Amino acid sequence: MHSKQRGFTMIELIVVIVILGILAAVALPRFTNIQTDARVAKLNAARGAVQTASSLVRGTALVRGGVADTVACAANVGPAPNAANNTTNVCTESGRIAILNGFPTSEVQGIVNAAGLTTVFFPAGTTVATANTTLANEGYSVAGGGAAAGSVITVSVTGGTNPANCSFTYTSPAANASPVISAITRTGC
Repeated sequence: MHSKQRGFTMIELIVVIVILGILAAVALPRFTNIQTDARVAKLNAARGAVQTASSLVRGTALVRGGVADTVACAANVGPAPNAANNTTNVCTESGRIAILNGFPTSEVQGIVNAAGLTTVFFPAGTTVATANTTLANEGYSVAGGGAAAGSVITVSVTGGTNPANCSFTYTSPAANASPVISAITRTGC
């Protein structure tokens, strides 16, 4: 008995190697971009939280019609007064949110608290630097902000090549206007 051996030809082996090389060239960069994609997703999630929080606080302020609460907020943390007056602050289950023209202000005690970017609710007087110490644990940082109309706070996701360019902004509204929430900048993610 004589058995015939059958194997792969040199052409078949070269074709398989070329296909594997093409797959590696296409797939490898995608795998290395996973961290960037994760930061962009985190940034989009934070922007969505800010948009939702802004709308929810606005709805609360409208429902309460500027009539001051008679008792202190259940979670007595946030800007004064302790009983929400519903014109400069509103009560939430976590504490008071600073508002301007019915929307959260662009400061730590406003939109950052309202959006819940961290489990810590920042009390009145918390500075951006102090807030950033806590926000860093969640992978965020903030810059700027203020209580006046037109004040801008920048929310960034940390860890990218340039966190300042992995961000979006929230601008406090003028009277009879809505806040401006920018599109994300992702070049530094």
